[in-house]
Amino acid sequence: MKSSNRIITAATLTGLLALAPALLAQSTSGSMSKTTKTTKTMATSTSMLSASDKKFVMEAAVGGMEEVQLGQLAAQKASDTDVKNFGQKMVDDHSKANDQLKQVASQKGITVPSTLPASKQKEVDHLSKLSGAAFDKAYVSMMVKDHKKDVAEFKKESTKAKDSDVKSFASTTLPTLQDHLKMIEDISAKMHPTKSAKKGK
Repeated sequence: MKSSNRIITAATLTGLLALAPALLAQSTSGSMSKTTKTTKTMATSTSMLSASDKKFVMEAAVGGMEEVQLGQLAAQKASDTDVKNFGQKMVDDHSKANDQLKQVASQKGITVPSTLPASKQKEVDHLSKLSGAAFDKAYVSMMVKDHKKDVAEFKKESTKAKDSDVKSFASTTLPTLQDHLKMIEDISAKMHPTKSAKKGK
């Protein structure tokens, strides 16, 4: 009898040991699942931007996209060499900034627009129909106006943004926009020497 009791006890222990890995795996996977869910919840909550930061990101994305498209037009259609070169610089610099902004937006769970809104597309279409000096004049005028607005917005966001990544993007992009504004104002002054002379007086 003692011998048979030992055999039963050994069999029971063997059975329990065989079940242990399965039970452990189930317990571990359950806790991992909970951890994953918690991590996802945290990621979602931290990815939310304030309304003002989100608005800035979306507007900067659209503005940057338009600058690239208009720059491509200028590089092809401008009759003035300075305007043509400026257009190419817009394509290079804003393409780079747009990629950086997309990365920031992606980290924050935001999808930036891939096409221009109707109002911006209308501006691109209008310029695409112009050529020669008429194109140069319209493009330069638009670039002066746009870059004054951009510099003001990026300057504001570089100090007031609530999200540190958005603030960093605004701060690092601002000097480039300020350079663009100075360049296009110089080009505009060359194209309108009488206006700049009157300003000097």
